[in-house]
Amino acid sequence: MGKVLIIGAGGVGSVVANKVVQNKDVFTEIMLASRTRSKCDALAASLHGAPIRTAQVDADNVNELVALLTEFKPDIVINVALPYQDLAIMEACLATGVNYLDTANYEPKEEAKYEYSWQWAYRDRFREAGLTAILGCGFDPGVTSVFTAYAAKHHFDELHYLDIVDCNAGDHHKAFATNFNPEINIREVTQKGKYWENGRWVWTEPHEIHRPLTYPNIGAKESYLIYHEELESLVKNFPTLKRARFWMTFGQEYLTHLRVIQNIGMARIDPILYNGMEIVPIQFLKAVLPDPGELGENYTGETSIGCRIKGIKDGKARTYYVYNNCSHEAAYKETGAQGVSYTTSVPATIGAMLFMQGIWRKPGVFNVEEFDPDPFMAELNKQGLPWHELFDTDLELE
Repeated sequence: MGKVLIIGAGGVGSVVANKVVQNKDVFTEIMLASRTRSKCDALAASLHGAPIRTAQVDADNVNELVALLTEFKPDIVINVALPYQDLAIMEACLATGVNYLDTANYEPKEEAKYEYSWQWAYRDRFREAGLTAILGCGFDPGVTSVFTAYAAKHHFDELHYLDIVDCNAGDHHKAFATNFNPEINIREVTQKGKYWENGRWVWTEPHEIHRPLTYPNIGAKESYLIYHEELESLVKNFPTLKRARFWMTFGQEYLTHLRVIQNIGMARIDPILYNGMEIVPIQFLKAVLPDPGELGENYTGETSIGCRIKGIKDGKARTYYVYNNCSHEAAYKETGAQGVSYTTSVPATIGAMLFMQGIWRKPGVFNVEEFDPDPFMAELNKQGLPWHELFDTDLELE
């Protein structure tokens, strides 16, 4: 049991707060902090009198973070702020002796670049300080990485081919909206594709490779090969992988809007002059798009995310598909948020719980697949993200 500080009060932060409150036997004191304290206060008030303290903090400012951590003295920080702020929060944790967990890897504001090198560079400092840093503890990355570790532990002697498949078959009834922070979402899905094959990275043009894949309880959806950050750590931690790819579904209307946004320059991440002021077009776009945290009320349908794996067990070829389907309606009924926020937040809460319980606790910086997957998999079933397995089935991917 112990104290937790949640940094970020958007859609994901709201569900993390909700799930942390549900597990009050593990989290004895809770603080919620963000740049806008009024958002934290409103969220705390919505949780039916749960004892949550709130604070204002600029997560870009290491000194402000250090002051807050020094005052509250949490055992762990759950970072669900922006990926740009990961390193500042890690620095503050090191300065104050606090453990760390996030859901997405660091990326610089000035470049849409997704790699763990910046955070892996902190390994020695966290180890020497006796602190734990848990990286990428959302769904993807996060659960997909744990799924892979679970498969390697229980069902394969060697993993050879990994395809992570992410389908959102929900309908938010908006002309165009993103399911998480628009700035981060658009940067992610418009980058070049990349996958691992035969010991090297292979680059593709954005959305160049695509095919229909069949998702449980949903059916066939066009799926596009994109790069996703967990591939980088998974190919290091499971070196028998001959190929690792990531697929995500996009509707044609979404892709059309995305092309227009790019074509008219609204996806730009560099500043431009407007009326004598510098603005970043994608940040302006974020301000006028629907807030992902407010999509839940009318969201219908479900997500389906999982790992399709081929490999060897006892000298024989085996295929394995492990996945979770999450209902947007059920997520909203429980937490007031849509399913994408829910599927990111529940794993972050579980990771922090396992740290508090001493199960996922060791000095250094680790991706989630470097811990024992079994207790995490057990908690997924208890905390609202039940998973399912299919053996020796058609994976649809050669």
